[in-house]
Amino acid sequence: MQLKGLKDILLLGHPLLYEKSAPVEASELPQVKEWVNDLANAMAEIRATYRFGRGIAAPQLGIMKRLFYIDIGQPTIVINPELIYRSKEMFDLWDDCMSFPNLLVKVRRHKQVTLRYRDENWAWQEWEASDDVAELIQHEYDHEYDHLDGVLCTMRAIDQQSFKWKMENLSKWKP
Repeated sequence: MQLKGLKDILLLGHPLLYEKSAPVEASELPQVKEWVNDLANAMAEIRATYRFGRGIAAPQLGIMKRLFYIDIGQPTIVINPELIYRSKEMFDLWDDCMSFPNLLVKVRRHKQVTLRYRDENWAWQEWEASDDVAELIQHEYDHEYDHLDGVLCTMRAIDQQSFKWKMENLSKWKP
């Protein structure tokens, strides 16, 4: 079976991107490895083509499960995440997304978060993160927000002026 990749990433406007994902069941763990291989491959192709990408959510490949993959030096598989802490302190940033690789969206995120999730062995883990890693976690999953819940950062823009093109990537764009 051929791995999913860049060509399989759902683009802004695709109806599946706006649907809530179902929890991964313990009985689906054998399939999780296949999904993660697809996610890792798609992210590697995005990195090679657009020079960005630290994480990807399963719904971006049409896998409607509560699963995301992050690689910021070490691959991390996050299954059925729950944000159990969000700081009151917030910060603004220009967010990018593999589902619209040429667009930046200015959003507001919590400066610190604690994520509870199951790993690829079905063990519970906790991850305390701050700043850019906290932002990445929130982009993929922010309880009742973002990819796993059918919400894109375009829907979380600070205001109507919070959009800009990534000019260096436009020459690579093939809608």
